[in-house]
Amino acid sequence: MSQNVRAKKSGLSADIQKKLEAKYSQDQEAQCRAWIEEVLGEKLSNSELGMHNFQQCLRDGQILCKLLNTLNGEPLVKKINQQKMAFKQMENIEQFIKGCKIFGLKDGDIFQTADLYECQNMSQVLCTLYAVGSVASKNGYTGASIGATISEANPREFSDEQLKQGDTMIGLQMGSHKGASQSGMNIGKSRSIMD
Repeated sequence: MSQNVRAKKSGLSADIQKKLEAKYSQDQEAQCRAWIEEVLGEKLSNSELGMHNFQQCLRDGQILCKLLNTLNGEPLVKKINQQKMAFKQMENIEQFIKGCKIFGLKDGDIFQTADLYECQNMSQVLCTLYAVGSVASKNGYTGASIGATISEANPREFSDEQLKQGDTMIGLQMGSHKGASQSGMNIGKSRSIMD
């Protein structure tokens, strides 16, 4: 089990934490574990499935930094700290996060340091790993992949003639009334004003 750095949550915070933990998928974890092991060519330190076990594998940030460097082909994280001190481990996680931004991930796809280090939101860690896999494929990595394929831009070019043809058509969403109008329609009894 992980060592708790923070005090036990209560009230609304405890409810939110329970919901975050309920979102965690062991199936996704198993896919991420297999992908990481295949990309790095090494086994993770703890092979037992479970949120806290997976957190212990990644907590020092070394595996994440190695993963990002391998996927990029050249080091995005120049120095990976080997020390066991908490601030050095968190520094590795921060370097991974910075590397992810350079690699091409959006801010919304990246977890925060506490999400991993303090096991606050491990489902977001899984989402980040899937996003890293997707961006790696887009960036040209040809090895093992995980996550959705990112679509490429497909701009369309229309000639002036094609654009003018569009002006002559009535779109079905606008409805077609074939020249009918409401002129002369009288609904209900008209009100007469008497002096």
